[in-house]
Amino acid sequence: MPREYKPIKQFEQEILDLKERGYTNGEIGEKLGYTQKQVHDCMTRYNRNKKKLELGVAIKPKGRPRKDGTKLPPSIQQLSKYTQLQYELTSKDRYIKRLEMENELMRDFLLLTEKK
Repeated sequence: MPREYKPIKQFEQEILDLKERGYTNGEIGEKLGYTQKQVHDCMTRYNRNKKKLELGVAIKPKGRPRKDGTKLPPSIQQLSKYTQLQYELTSKDRYIKRLEMENELMRDFLLLTEKK
């Protein structure tokens, strides 16, 4: 009988609490029904995203845009207003850089084809 799928992201806070109490990845995995590697990978993702947020780097959501119209992912909406503004600014900066690069490519293309 196959095991029921449960995303490890749901248990992220519980994993962090158990880590603070001094449990090892193997013990946490055994307690929650995951392998040691899955718990380790979860902690790695959590730490990587935490560092990105502290540096103000935008974390792009995976998949298609949300249908509910919200622009910020739920993980960012939980954070302080300052962090939300940093996220929006870095997203806009990335968009502006992309437009500048497209503009430069189009200008170079037009110069090569001798159409101005």
